[in-house]
Amino acid sequence: MTEKLPNILVIAGMHRSGTSLVTQWLSKCHLNIGDNLLGSGIGNEDGHFEDVDFYRYHEDVLQDNNLSKSGYVNQAVNSLSYYQEEKLKSITSLKSKIHEQWGWKDPRTCLFLTHYRKLLPDAYYLVVLRDYKAVVNSLIIRDFKHMESDLVHGWFSKLIWRWFKRAQTERKLYENLSSFYLNIWITYSNELLKHMQTIPREKFIAVNYNLLNSSDKEAFSILKDKWNFSLQYFAFKKVFKEKLISEVIDIDKFIKDKNLLKTTYELECKLKEYF
Repeated sequence: MTEKLPNILVIAGMHRSGTSLVTQWLSKCHLNIGDNLLGSGIGNEDGHFEDVDFYRYHEDVLQDNNLSKSGYVNQAVNSLSYYQEEKLKSITSLKSKIHEQWGWKDPRTCLFLTHYRKLLPDAYYLVVLRDYKAVVNSLIIRDFKHMESDLVHGWFSKLIWRWFKRAQTERKLYENLSSFYLNIWITYSNELLKHMQTIPREKFIAVNYNLLNSSDKEAFSILKDKWNFSLQYFAFKKVFKEKLISEVIDIDKFIKDKNLLKTTYELECKLKEYF
């Protein structure tokens, strides 16, 4: 008798692309997205919905390769040591042993897609895409909120901050970080594009979380009827909180390297072909 293989869904997307929101929605639809999840934080008040096993694994491997464990890097993880390969096998094997269907989300997954294609050839992929301006804005705004939280204490400090320092500090962050985060967006987007060009078309769908308010039933139908995940429909709009969406500032004016913008435009056009 042939053993039934588990159904596995990989939620892949750049930091601040809406992967937490999409994964929260899938959890509400009764997909197991991890037995031990990362908690909430600035910018993710409802939680990150990241499986701690994958989160820690990705951090450890990045650090072992002398890369930032945050995943804010300009290159994918191209090779794994024997130990790293076996550890990843043990993580996925355990989850497949105890769950008939499961999935996970961690933005750093994008840096490991080559290895997941090899390890999980039957997995399905939900690719979450978001335009570069919105992603870079969201990353900078989160950094700004962290800085504000650390620096501003007491009513007098808040007054000085609000009237004299806030706008100047925010602009400085855009000047200093826009190119940095844009390069990271390019790295992640290239890995996602390469992944979608490599695997069979029926093995993935690409979504923009802003559009799921109106198209969640279409995505849900693919998951349930085509990919045979046992799910119960839950309206995406019930987890979507528009008030948490930050105002998008045009970051192009902060990018000095116009070739970087040219690369970005071309890449974004290629990604949009998959919607």
